[in-house]
Amino acid sequence: MSENDLIHNTAIIDSSAEIASDVCIGPYSIIGPNVTIGAGTKIHSHVVIAGNTRIGMQNEIFQFASIGEVCQDLKFQGEETWLEIGDHNKIREHCSLHRGTIQDQGVTRVGHHNLLMVNTHIAHDCIVGDHNIFANNVGVAGHVHIADYVVVGGNSGIHQFCKVDSYSMIGGASLILKDIPAYVMASGNPAHAFGMNVEGMRRKGWSANVVQGLKEAFKIIYKSGLTAEQAVNKIRDEILPEVPQAQLLIDSVVNSKRGILR
Repeated sequence: MSENDLIHNTAIIDSSAEIASDVCIGPYSIIGPNVTIGAGTKIHSHVVIAGNTRIGMQNEIFQFASIGEVCQDLKFQGEETWLEIGDHNKIREHCSLHRGTIQDQGVTRVGHHNLLMVNTHIAHDCIVGDHNIFANNVGVAGHVHIADYVVVGGNSGIHQFCKVDSYSMIGGASLILKDIPAYVMASGNPAHAFGMNVEGMRRKGWSANVVQGLKEAFKIIYKSGLTAEQAVNKIRDEILPEVPQAQLLIDSVVNSKRGILR
């Protein structure tokens, strides 16, 4: 790696790291082996990127974040695993993102345009999509999948192997023990589903017909007394023809392995 005026002279960078020419690295940050950092990324002071980490373009990582450290799974025995971070993410102070394990796919992956507020933890083997917001002190346990446009309230915890589907919202200080279907709002300890993320839909400019159709789908799943299979069939017959967005909700229910949050 060539010398770069944007890299502070107190930063420690492993010789194997591949860093784009316009990356800014602040004082006392440490970049470990097998790290790739894409163009336009800014690393503030006192950040540790431990190793085996691929970081895309235009990210910003704030002070005291721990990125790409070995996981806290006691089964981990030093195998080669990775952390992959996409583009345009903002990772605030004291966040920790750990590498994967061979018990899963060997990689923890974070997509694009995510905001991780102070002290967010993304554990081993998590898969995080795009445009998500994690408020302060959120803990995401191992093997969790979070889709796109999800909002997680501060001080919430998500149990390992759960799936949180797109456009859902989790209230603050919630404990998530089962899967959250698309569009659903959940809150509590333990959390329960209590409605659809209607405000989020409206902010995205979705029509009143779509919003109403998804609200009706929620009632079919949660308030009709039908089994999950019966509810899905009813949504397919009565709502999906007019509201194609309901397919994502159907997929959430059908593909759930832990069972959906009630």
